[in-house]
Amino acid sequence: MNNNSNYSPGVKRYVEEAKKWLAEQAALKERAKGWRFDTIAVHGLYSLAESLNRNQGAIIEPLYLATSQAYRDADELEAALAYLIPTWCYTRITNPTTYYLEWVLSLLESYKTGWDASCYVTSSGMSAIVMAIDPFLVKQKTGPEKINFVSSIQLYGGTYQLFSLRRGQERGIEVRWVLNPHDLEEWRAKIDEDTRFLYVEMPSNPQQAFTDIKALADLAHSWEIPLIVDATCATPALMRPIAYGADIVIHSLTKSMTSGGTAIGGALISRKPITTKIKNDHPLFKESFAEYVKLLPGRDHGPSPSPFNSFLTLLEIKTLRMKMDLLSRNAQQVAEYLQKHPRVYQVDYLGLPSFRYHELAKKYMKLVDSDDGTGKEVNRYGHLLSFRVEGPPENARKVFDRLQIIFRATDLGRIKSVATIPAISTHQQQGEEARRLADIPPQLIRLCVGAEDPVDIIADLEQALGSI
Repeated sequence: MNNNSNYSPGVKRYVEEAKKWLAEQAALKERAKGWRFDTIAVHGLYSLAESLNRNQGAIIEPLYLATSQAYRDADELEAALAYLIPTWCYTRITNPTTYYLEWVLSLLESYKTGWDASCYVTSSGMSAIVMAIDPFLVKQKTGPEKINFVSSIQLYGGTYQLFSLRRGQERGIEVRWVLNPHDLEEWRAKIDEDTRFLYVEMPSNPQQAFTDIKALADLAHSWEIPLIVDATCATPALMRPIAYGADIVIHSLTKSMTSGGTAIGGALISRKPITTKIKNDHPLFKESFAEYVKLLPGRDHGPSPSPFNSFLTLLEIKTLRMKMDLLSRNAQQVAEYLQKHPRVYQVDYLGLPSFRYHELAKKYMKLVDSDDGTGKEVNRYGHLLSFRVEGPPENARKVFDRLQIIFRATDLGRIKSVATIPAISTHQQQGEEARRLADIPPQLIRLCVGAEDPVDIIADLEQALGSI
């Protein structure tokens, strides 16, 4: 909240009232930090008192479809629009239903990390990425300045287009691609004084690329720049990058968070504070980056989610840990089957001991609050895998076209199994050379394993692979 020293007594009265509510929220947040992951996922900061005092006793977070908030008088309106008191004022900026989602996501992403976090929920994963990177890509010098950032080339196709075309070709901001994200020296060689941040997607879609988060975060911080991690495919149920030094975590909530496939959304979650050398006079910029983005750039650009989508995501997050456990176990069985199939020449899955990123992922990908019997958390490697079909690209298309249970779609993170051929779908616009550098051959089929019995998914793959 802003300083209120120059405002009328009426405005100050509302500020004092807001302070009491904020103190109650802070106390609840401290209590919630002592809960287990599943309890946080189920309750968030929607308490019994919140239910009884504000929402007529509703036991589930209410859906607020109103476009704007009404105020009791001119003093409350002034206090709200000066950001002196908590407000949602207009759904382009935020909404009570979205607040509940942001609160629970910030708690889940910072769970057992030793850090506080803030969250900004957006209309899609891509809008979360845009809002996360653009505040760092501002001119800082009066003279010539060669702004750049360093990113792994193993990215979702839309992210590649954003970096390469929208920020690179259209705005002249240089993106320096890292071809081997596990190679710390390759990252180190690309950084200079004009580098604004490091960006990595892990596990990457579709190749399952991985890196040593802690080492990469340490490298970024040695240059006083933030590390941004897209952890969509892991979710906080399997990996929380903030625990290892990441400054900002991105999620497409459309994927595993809302596995039923009914809502689109994104999330920008920032550690408090982040590391950055960008000069910005606003106190929230460094201390609570996600909150800064929501209240200022987000207010101006308006990438807010539909409250209905926030509501649907809230409902699904309540069972996130158990779903990620089930989907990971199913994917492990399917990956082990594919690895032995004579028509498959390579399977990319972090859970396979022979996969090149397995040992690295084993350090970080663990089912939260699980126990292997010795007090250690159990490794789980997510629901996403890729397999490469022997022979020419036409063989992959034949296999793909024969699928009967597995849906053919560009989606992922669904409760139902879904497959696509990235070279002709999600990464088509990337171009052949960029796909080659990112290791996305036309023989690669991306498979997101769902909650069906894996026996049935394996049977579907068996009959499809039998077509070649």
